Amino acid sequence: MHGKYYGMYKERILENAVQFSIEHFPVTAIIGSRQCGKSSLVKHLIKSYTHSIWLDLELPSDLRKLDDAEWFFSTQKGKLICIDEIQRKPDLFPLIRNLVDTWNTPSCFIILGSASRDLLRQSSESLAGRISYLQLTPFLWDEIYNDISLNDYMYLGGYPRSLLSGNAKASLLWRQNFISTFLERDLLQWAGFTTATMRRLWTMLAHLHGQVINYSTLSKSLEVSSVTVKNYIDLLESTFMLHVLQPYMSNVGKRLVKSPKVYISDSGLTSALLNLDSYESTVSHPVFGAIWEQIVIQNVKGIYPEAELFFYRTSNGAEVDLVMQYKNKTYAIECKSTLAPTLSKGNYNAIEDIKPHHTFIVCPTTEMWQMKPHITVIGLGDIKKMVNY
Repeated sequence: MHGKYYGMYKERILENAVQFSIEHFPVTAIIGSRQCGKSSLVKHLIKSYTHSIWLDLELPSDLRKLDDAEWFFSTQKGKLICIDEIQRKPDLFPLIRNLVDTWNTPSCFIILGSASRDLLRQSSESLAGRISYLQLTPFLWDEIYNDISLNDYMYLGGYPRSLLSGNAKASLLWRQNFISTFLERDLLQWAGFTTATMRRLWTMLAHLHGQVINYSTLSKSLEVSSVTVKNYIDLLESTFMLHVLQPYMSNVGKRLVKSPKVYISDSGLTSALLNLDSYESTVSHPVFGAIWEQIVIQNVKGIYPEAELFFYRTSNGAEVDLVMQYKNKTYAIECKSTLAPTLSKGNYNAIEDIKPHHTFIVCPTTEMWQMKPHITVIGLGDIKKMVNY
């Protein structure tokens, strides 16, 4: 996927779910990190709607239209009203609720936000029963495997502009600018956070990518309280900059690790935070195994948005990277960044503890094969087939 694709729309797996939501709910909310493709997806889909209007709340001219938002929206009745970066004006939510209750029809509003449902508290309170939430991630492997090599995907990550930059140097510059913009502009939306502390923490977390988090150690390094560290990590998770995996707590009577594991949410951002300028420098870095785990996590989340994901680890070394609970079944997923994967004694002990419906080993392969009964080796492209077992 190179610069020649710039301006072209790439089909997204989420399209059908978004279309269904627009047709059946008065308000459709698409949430996801900045620059992951939310606007492109919606602008592509609303081409089929004769009457629609687009408002970008980062544009002063569009913000001014909402000085008297009730009057403005009343003049747009019957149109599909799309509002980008809704988190910049959360006071709109009660008004939207009143309008959709009055209009009493689906397809009233599409709202796009770079903050999670929990961070947009006003919406979850005032729009309950009227809104459908959908999360868009950066590109999944199934969406771009025809346009890019797996090695490039692992290094560049899934952000459209990172992939479209044309070469590795330009992509790295885009990702570094993305990080700076988040720290120096986007962070200012949320009170009580400083750019310098967040940059140091984010960089530390890149070095600790995929590890069980120790709030006390981080607080000493940053010279802030453990509560402050947790608040910063919560904000990074709520703005889709981190994956925070909670431990799987089962009734197996084992001494379980109780702290969460933290991953930077995109492999391209991880390599940028670590100043890695190529696939070669990334694959030789100590965190590369965890980068592969993150890629698997993102693709599993994107394909199975309703699934709950955990990790499993006991004090005696039993461990599996992912435990997925989906439609009353439990699956164990181990991530191996090698083409010749093996399972450790700790992996087998974890499988014995969890007793999953099936175990998958996800590695950078294009083949699928059975290692043992109920244990199958798959590549990223086969994640969508897991629930067929």
